[in-house]
Amino acid sequence: MRGLLLLAAGAIASVGAALAISVGVGAQTVDGLDLGAVRARAKLDPDAAAAFEQSVLHRGDRFRADADLLSAEVRANQARQGGAVRTTVGASGSFDFDAMVAAASQGAGPDDMPRLIAFASLSMPKASLRHMIADVTKAGGVVVFRGFPANSARRFTASLAHVLPEGRVRANVGIDPRLFRAFGVTAIPVYVVTATGFDLCDGFDCRTALPPHDRIAGNVTLDYALATIGGGKGPAAHVATVYATRLTGGVR
Repeated sequence: MRGLLLLAAGAIASVGAALAISVGVGAQTVDGLDLGAVRARAKLDPDAAAAFEQSVLHRGDRFRADADLLSAEVRANQARQGGAVRTTVGASGSFDFDAMVAAASQGAGPDDMPRLIAFASLSMPKASLRHMIADVTKAGGVVVFRGFPANSARRFTASLAHVLPEGRVRANVGIDPRLFRAFGVTAIPVYVVTATGFDLCDGFDCRTALPPHDRIAGNVTLDYALATIGGGKGPAAHVATVYATRLTGGVR
């Protein structure tokens, strides 16, 4: 696959907040980080370790199902509003959630990715970052970071462990500097909601063709960002409304 998104899997077990990390082309290389070592550092018992591994292995299936459900929800929402939804199917190079477990050799269409992207940094206040990760994960989006601090995956994992609450936690987080370049994000936090899927451009000498989207910057909550975007007349208003409903636990 051309340029996989590097993701930290969302099944985080016990106090150690262990993260399984996989690497794709175009993302930073991680040396010497394996699932067994992560489990050992988190001091997981055998049953918890097995549950953790199974959860990670099947996360790709859940995200594909979520992507299909989101497309259906957006179409239904558009139909109620008398509008039409535009979808695209692009070449490989888009988000592939199987990459959370292992670098895959086959591509995925742009509609396999979340259309809610929260740009974050470990320099954010811990409470703000904790709430962002929890809310974006609940809504079905992804929180992305520009890169590893000091090029260290272990430092990234340890830093997240200090941010996330103790216990069993889900966190949809990833690292992809291409997203920061594509959307021109130079200060955080920023929330972006796209109207369609899109392909990410690899390399520094090309530009990603951005999809229709809305964005809001500043230290605001996700529900405020989605309400603002959803209440506007931008291209991603309908999609934002779907994510807002998911965040509040509603059903559409």
